[in-house]
Amino acid sequence: MNIVFIEPYRNQLLPFTYTKPVSELRCGILKLKDKWINYYPDAQFSNLTEYYLSEMWPLHLEDDNFFINVSVFPDQTLVESIIELQTGEALKYKDEIIAYRSSKPKQYSDIKNLEQKPLILKHTWDIFAHNHEAIQSDFDVLTLNKTSEPIPEHVLAIKPEHIFIEKGANLFNATLNAKDGPVYIGKGSEVMESVNIRGPFALCDHAILKMGAKIYTGTTIGPYSKVGGEVNNSVIQGYSNKGHDGFLGNSVIGEWCNLGADTNTSNLKNNYASVKLWDYQKGGFKYTGLQFCGLMMGDHSKCGINTMFNTGTVVGVSANIYGAGFPRNFIPSFSWGGNSGFITYKFNKAIEVAKVVMKRRQKTLNDKDISILNQVFEDTRNFRQR
Repeated sequence: MNIVFIEPYRNQLLPFTYTKPVSELRCGILKLKDKWINYYPDAQFSNLTEYYLSEMWPLHLEDDNFFINVSVFPDQTLVESIIELQTGEALKYKDEIIAYRSSKPKQYSDIKNLEQKPLILKHTWDIFAHNHEAIQSDFDVLTLNKTSEPIPEHVLAIKPEHIFIEKGANLFNATLNAKDGPVYIGKGSEVMESVNIRGPFALCDHAILKMGAKIYTGTTIGPYSKVGGEVNNSVIQGYSNKGHDGFLGNSVIGEWCNLGADTNTSNLKNNYASVKLWDYQKGGFKYTGLQFCGLMMGDHSKCGINTMFNTGTVVGVSANIYGAGFPRNFIPSFSWGGNSGFITYKFNKAIEVAKVVMKRRQKTLNDKDISILNQVFEDTRNFRQR
């Protein structure tokens, strides 16, 4: 079975999809691609994505292909409906394309309608807004017919039957409260002393929660990340640090990011109004319909100590933010500065920093990575000139 991931909502998921296909985004415990791989373990997968990402994530076509909208969250009923598709048939929910079977992209003639509305990741804020459900769904799949490691005696566990600890995880005198949703502790991860967690929550492989951290519901800490302070309903994709005190709420942080000590995000406007976020397609701000919405930060971006982000701030790829006061609500990729203004972050300097940061996690910024970042630098030039 040859499955090709399509991404009709790619532009609505910027800046996170500047540097990777939609399939590589994490919501819940797993990346979107892994949710589908769990249901089709013997299939071959590839991506129909932007041209400059295709060298890293190449497209593989055969005479018979299943094209699947990777923004859709799978379940058993949906998976079976897709398998039943015949060549030339498409599965839709109202006007939403879910999947089709064809030899070529966008080639189908017959439509089958899906009766039950699926969960779909259409906007950046959906990553945290759907995270509660996504953690529960991934937890059910990942822990099926498996036995958790024992909960240490010095850990206070509430609803321990909804807590799962993978091998190699280290937990000290933490509180794990799974009353309102599961708590998942990944392989090789660490929960330091006096950490308080409320589920649904996911600590992915080799991530660290630092002493005294306060973690509220709907939060995912991606692999190899280090997090301290207070976090509520946020998703940290992976390899990123929020190592110190400060509040992060209703936010999404990309990979290879760093939030300086005492960085704080506002997730609620003083007048309790609906939050607006920068929309890359519109070239302006768009209402989310949400009362709570914090920070969207693209890959490789950093901010200095005591940075304050206003409600509904979007930061692009490889931005460097510092200084007193609130920076503006939209910070383009490769920007350098703060409240007093921004200049362009020189590309060669940004690459130097990225290499050092990745080396600390035993990773290498390769030529393909640099080519992708260079294309992002060029594609976002107009935003920096506004």
